[in-house]
Amino acid sequence: MSLARNTLVQASLTLTSRMLGFVRDVFLAARIGAGPAGDAWATALMFPNLFRRIFAEGAFAQAFVPSYSRTYEAEGPEAAQRVADEALRVLFAATALITLLAQLTMPYILLVFHGGQADDELHFNLAILLTQITMPYLTCMSIAALLSGVLNSAGRFILSAGVPIILNICLITASFVSFAPIVVAKAAAWAVLVAGVLQALLLYWGVRRQSVRLSLIGLPRFTPRVKHILLLAVPGTIAASGTQINIMVSQWLASYEVGAKTWIYYADRLYQLPLGLVGVAIGVAILPRLSKAARREDGAGGMRMMDEGIGLAMALTVPAAAALLIAPTFLVEGIFTRGAFMAEDAARSGLALVHYAWGVPAFVLIKVLAPAFFAREDMKTPMRFALVSVAVNTVLGAGLFFWLQAQGRFGFPGLAIATSIAAWINAGLLATTLARRGWYRPGPVLLGRLVRVGLAVVAMCGVLMLGLAHLELVRAYAFDSKFFTMCAVILASMAAYGLAALVFGAVRPREILGALKRS
Repeated sequence: MSLARNTLVQASLTLTSRMLGFVRDVFLAARIGAGPAGDAWATALMFPNLFRRIFAEGAFAQAFVPSYSRTYEAEGPEAAQRVADEALRVLFAATALITLLAQLTMPYILLVFHGGQADDELHFNLAILLTQITMPYLTCMSIAALLSGVLNSAGRFILSAGVPIILNICLITASFVSFAPIVVAKAAAWAVLVAGVLQALLLYWGVRRQSVRLSLIGLPRFTPRVKHILLLAVPGTIAASGTQINIMVSQWLASYEVGAKTWIYYADRLYQLPLGLVGVAIGVAILPRLSKAARREDGAGGMRMMDEGIGLAMALTVPAAAALLIAPTFLVEGIFTRGAFMAEDAARSGLALVHYAWGVPAFVLIKVLAPAFFAREDMKTPMRFALVSVAVNTVLGAGLFFWLQAQGRFGFPGLAIATSIAAWINAGLLATTLARRGWYRPGPVLLGRLVRVGLAVVAMCGVLMLGLAHLELVRAYAFDSKFFTMCAVILASMAAYGLAALVFGAVRPREILGALKRS
């Protein structure tokens, strides 16, 4: 498959999942709302979201795929299957142990991540219970990540990209259990656990269809190959999850403002959309190709592939970032405001979203640049940069949070500012190190394309601001609905960008055709 087609497969299924995710969040926001119960649910969901993004969306695969692919090519499918089998048993044992320890120590863990609301005994205990229920999702996602890596190595992306849909279906079902916020939150926590088991089982079925027979039966053994994978996986996972660790830091600080976790969560849902659709999709699709280029010492081919990946990523990401920056509250209100989630909650969520928006290109660039290191089995360099970004985010986020509170304002927007600054520092370090080592420098074709993307985004922003200036007129033709008004304005802006992108050459027709057919 071409890079464009692999990205389209990954992105289209991710888009389906994210659309269902928005539906689920609309229902859950209406049932649970923003407040202590909403914050408890956001805390419980933080852990499965973290593990899904670290493991299921490519971070573990970026460590596992190069080793598995190299063994497959050098020694054949039977040797590769043994590697996957050994790694699966060790991974299952390790994550099951971590889950068990977390279950026993959850009250103390949440004193860190939810400590700002420890005085509210009812809702603090609710957060503990919900997180204990969702915690086993870690083991399910670890198994799913390894199985996805096996499928991706074989060029099969459909199942690994599509299984998150199961989580959203389960959560949508749970939202209809009751109108009582605490009852719905408990049902949703159990839905997360059920979804994790179903996701792992579906991927196992997909791997069996590829004639790869893996089993959990047998003692875990730290063979030399497993040790090699783990030595790559641990720093690689840390490197690929810097953004997610920063989100956890933000969640910890946000617990000191009631409602802030919920407001940040719904802002996160919007700005993570381009990251999941574009950054993760291109990162997953490009890694096997970069690994092959590195093994063949094809430096020029690797650079061309990186140019293509970054150009495609920015063509799809910058317009989304611009829309989030121009109309944050408009978007949150159009999607989530109903039931227990009020207009003032949307306005406060928009305060965070506007600052996440200008960090979106950096979040995506990290996902595209890091595989250039992973393909060469250099996991430590991106890990160091991720840890630098975590340190910057923690210090700057805490400083801005408490400074804004001292000014009599909400402190949580400072957390979004710090997260975006940390992401740009991480992306800058990755890019400059690749250039210094001679592994990648942007070519003139990419630079020209970025200029054309900028021109197309300007055209899109003009249409978006025109729609915002005439909302009442648009709403009169949109059934007097905030949601349909938002859809109309956004669809018109997307159409303007698509036309301008083709006119200016930001998106090439051959890429569209290449995405629709197999090479």
